Amino acid sequence: MADAPKTSGITRPDGWAVVRRNRPAMLSLAFLSVVVLLAFSLPFFLPEALKTTSNGAFLPPLSRGVDAPVTHLLGTDKNGQDLFYRLLTGAQVSLGVGIVGAVISLVIGTLYGMVSGFSGGRVDALMMRGVDLLYAVPRILFIMIFIAAFDGVFKDWLDGLRLRAQSAGWPGLEAMARDLLPYSKIVVMILSLGLVEWLTMARIVRGQVLVLRELTFVTAARAMGQSGARILWKHLLPNLSTIILTYLTLTIPAVILDESFLSFLGLGIEDPAASWGSLLKDGAQVINPVESKWWLLAFPAALMSLSLLALNFLGDGLRDAFDPKSAD
Repeated sequence: MADAPKTSGITRPDGWAVVRRNRPAMLSLAFLSVVVLLAFSLPFFLPEALKTTSNGAFLPPLSRGVDAPVTHLLGTDKNGQDLFYRLLTGAQVSLGVGIVGAVISLVIGTLYGMVSGFSGGRVDALMMRGVDLLYAVPRILFIMIFIAAFDGVFKDWLDGLRLRAQSAGWPGLEAMARDLLPYSKIVVMILSLGLVEWLTMARIVRGQVLVLRELTFVTAARAMGQSGARILWKHLLPNLSTIILTYLTLTIPAVILDESFLSFLGLGIEDPAASWGSLLKDGAQVINPVESKWWLLAFPAALMSLSLLALNFLGDGLRDAFDPKSAD
């Protein structure tokens, strides 16, 4: 029998060389890079007239502004706000929620699964029963209850922080607390998503650790007197990199979809802030057989769909590139 991987797993080819040969992955990476670059930089350079409400409600794409001589590239919404600007700021929220929520669930699930699988016995059985109990709770229902229970508490804390900063003469802290108020539900939502999305990851990691801990490189590490924590960190974690990377790329679009669904129901971000889900909700409300404001639904749906599709293609490409068992 061939020797098991030592500390960093089976030697694999240059990952980026594999990615560069994967055209869908490269196109997806380029598209996502453009979306992220535009979303997090372009809003700062747009005219102020595009960032506020106006009297030009429901203007179609490429229309001139009513209050100011600016062109609304993608039209305006019911409040006369520029849809292009709101799409960019919505991308900031949706992508930020997806990345942060996925990272939180990734950290919790990886640590939980590694400890459970490596411990084995009664500890493993007890930890897995806890996962089974959490699986029995409907995910969306848990998130809705979590938001309803803690959104008000978080808002009160932010408002108190703002007042204390104002009385203490700290304008920077006061502005930060004030700016975070419209995003309170998003912050609570990220925490709630992080508490439910890790369950599948914990099971997957636990199953892999149960296999890896019986291999010779783990036995050798134990014989050398290395602690369990060091074995987990130095020997097992590198061999789980493919699983972790694949799960991360799959979790980001899942979290974005959850946020969009909750925002579509009115349980997510609040005006004047926006996310892709809240923009879809606003667009769906004005669709009617008489006079359809199609741009309010078409552009947010197209951008969100293309971004999720690109994330999935990129995830497949990264999995092929960094899989230790992949061929050169």
